[in-house]
Amino acid sequence: MAAAVPEIVLYAGFLIGAAFGAVGLLSGFCLLSGLRNWWTEGDGRGIRAFALALAVAIVGTQILSASGLVDLGKSLYLQPSFSPSLLLIGGLLFGYGMVLANGCASRALVLLGRGNLRSLVVILVIGVAAQATLKGVLAPARVAFLNWSAQSSSTISLPAALATLGLDAGIAQALAVVAVSGALLVFALTHAGFKQAPGQIAAGVAVGLLVCLGWFATGYLGADDFNPAPVTTLTFISPIGDTVQYAMLPTALSLNFGIALAIGTLAGSFLAALFARRFQPEGFSSRQQMLRSIGGAALMGIGGALAYGCSIGQGLTGLSTLALPSLIAVTGIILGAAAGLRGPIRVPALPRTTTAKADV
Repeated sequence: MAAAVPEIVLYAGFLIGAAFGAVGLLSGFCLLSGLRNWWTEGDGRGIRAFALALAVAIVGTQILSASGLVDLGKSLYLQPSFSPSLLLIGGLLFGYGMVLANGCASRALVLLGRGNLRSLVVILVIGVAAQATLKGVLAPARVAFLNWSAQSSSTISLPAALATLGLDAGIAQALAVVAVSGALLVFALTHAGFKQAPGQIAAGVAVGLLVCLGWFATGYLGADDFNPAPVTTLTFISPIGDTVQYAMLPTALSLNFGIALAIGTLAGSFLAALFARRFQPEGFSSRQQMLRSIGGAALMGIGGALAYGCSIGQGLTGLSTLALPSLIAVTGIILGAAAGLRGPIRVPALPRTTTAKADV
């Protein structure tokens, strides 16, 4: 059994998850719905909320790093050895899978809190597929491919890459933060429709701050020389897998930040649904819808494990560290989503009566 995580980290994980679940339920915050609405309906408000969240997360995360409060080098995103091909393949599988399942892993938790029982199936399949890839029958193949394709690099992040040009490390970090977050803010805040959507703006700021709070909780509050907590924040593939395993075998796995985060997300969404009178149990309306959800969930579980994260875990958390491997994974996720939403292998729409949007 792994060493117990400090209780304050568990409480923080639950509260951060609860806030994320409530914000996600009330705002519809979701990368997939943002991309779908932008590409198919011309409504760019959702994707700009995601961009704003990323900008806030980058600024806050880099301030925590520069101040010495959190050592981001201890996170899995900034490890010097990584496999670009594995990250890209995992991202592609995850992106296409979330289109098949009509929502990503975090969105499934949020929708389950609202009574969507389709999401229960998605979560269970994601958990099993992720554990099989990380620790089970698929793990030997994953490890073998990782060992074959792994590369080592000292320029693991954008600031590190800029520093190779002769810039001071602090200046390189500041330049990277200003350039990336500035571009994201321009993309988000120069859009007239988004500026007139205060709920979407608030959601973007809130989610970005939650990423920073997660870093602070695990990297600062959990910084114990004798029993340190893994340095992480919002991410959902491995936590969903751990939560499923913990529900079955609590004696074989200790509570950790990720499990507390997943449970908190479900609880926060449930409470928000009750408060907003949105709780409404619903299930599958066709066999085709069920098969799509199961297939998409399996791809998300496997792909998220290969890519070390999901649309939140890499799309916000990984990129908040300015890690170059995270950029590869997110590129794969977006390309996978694009393949599912557009092009020759796009996922065809279900009949109108059986289709539920990812953000409702």
